[in-house]
Amino acid sequence: MSGMWELISGLGKVPKTLVWDRESAIGGTGKITTPAAAFAGTLATRIQLAPPRDPEYKGMVERANGYLETSFLPGRTFTSPPDFNAQLRDWLTRANTRTVRAIGGRPVDLLATDVAAMIELPPVIPAIGLTHRIRLARDYYVRVDGADYSIDPRVIGRFVDVSPSPTRVVARCNDQIVARHDRSWAKHVVVTDPDHVDTAAQLRRGLADERRRRTAAATRRHIDGHPVSLRALPDYDALFGVDLESTPTTVRTTS
Repeated sequence: MSGMWELISGLGKVPKTLVWDRESAIGGTGKITTPAAAFAGTLATRIQLAPPRDPEYKGMVERANGYLETSFLPGRTFTSPPDFNAQLRDWLTRANTRTVRAIGGRPVDLLATDVAAMIELPPVIPAIGLTHRIRLARDYYVRVDGADYSIDPRVIGRFVDVSPSPTRVVARCNDQIVARHDRSWAKHVVVTDPDHVDTAAQLRRGLADERRRRTAAATRRHIDGHPVSLRALPDYDALFGVDLESTPTTVRTTS
């Protein structure tokens, strides 16, 4: 739904019908899910699920995908999802000026007609994205889809709300932003903010200084300042002739 909203808001209008496969997040059981229904309700549109095992129902989409596979992808390399989108956006600027026989014209010329028949954007943004709450562990990292993201270590032990989007991962603690990262779609990667590393180092130094201060405060000293030596308890036993290991003698008195 985050991806749908990104495309719809970029277009500036809402289509009257959204056609979808039976994907689990939208309608895997043949019935539109509650989040998807709420999303469509906010946009004042409707979601139409394609019949099961009927690829021809959305043949226009499949033909467009096939065109991308044969005309856009061959011979290209991509360094990241943003790089892919940037190259695709530049290529579509030229591709949409070609005449398409199926629609009887150029997409760039027919787009204005389609947009004019669409619905205005809603006054509020629909509920999109994922949010989960977690208590931040001592390693100050949270995992999102196989990638670990650093969080401000000053909130270790507190609850953090992590909200990933297609492009960003934002974490909040008590409505305060404690982390903001670019979304990584790779697996088993660690995304670290250098400021978080510096903060963790400062906290460790402060903790070490506090431990040394407490140790120094717990040391007994004489009036002149030199530390008091603490003897072991057996030294006092020997000084007063106490032998706790010997067997006591029992004296019986008869009357």
